[in-house]
Amino acid sequence: MSLLKKYGLPVLILLMSILYIFFFSDQIVFKLIPMWLIICYAYLQFPSKRSFTHWLVLIGLFFCMLGDGLLEKSFVIGLTAFLIGHLFYMAAFFSCWKFSKIRFGTIILLILYGLLIGKELMDGLVTQGNDALLVPVLFYIIIISLMAWAAIMTKNKWAITGSILFVISDSILAWNMFISDITYSGSLIMTTYYGAQFLIAQSIGNLKTYL
Repeated sequence: MSLLKKYGLPVLILLMSILYIFFFSDQIVFKLIPMWLIICYAYLQFPSKRSFTHWLVLIGLFFCMLGDGLLEKSFVIGLTAFLIGHLFYMAAFFSCWKFSKIRFGTIILLILYGLLIGKELMDGLVTQGNDALLVPVLFYIIIISLMAWAAIMTKNKWAITGSILFVISDSILAWNMFISDITYSGSLIMTTYYGAQFLIAQSIGNLKTYL
């Protein structure tokens, strides 16, 4: 079991991610397989003294997996599933709060980034006539920014890196959908996305929780 936890599943996750990104990008089942494996991997990272926080991360991964599948049917429903996933991540990360002035100050950078990309997305949505998406997209930007900040405040390198990759992945996706085409957007989106989820799963074993 220790070999599976340390090497087996990560290698399998990598292989299945490569298969989807480069060979089966039109197959929803292949899109979901890496997330199923990442959820299994996350569960194996639970420390012997598991807490409510660890379950919050696992539930967040589950809702993101749902978002993967639902996006193919409805952008708004898929976005909602991801939003719920981020709320669970946020709750987990805020329960592991470790204050420092430098980390706390990163909220300014996230706000600036959110304002910049938010303005571009709002303009793009209006130009495309997608006014109905203005509020959902704006709300999503706020929540994912708070999730990233909550991760930063944990001082957990896996959670921090994973959350930043998540922001990058969703930024590429949104820019490509609503502003202008990005070369190799599909590969960039899914590579950063799977990387983000794997690192968030990895963070479970090192989350110092108060719940």
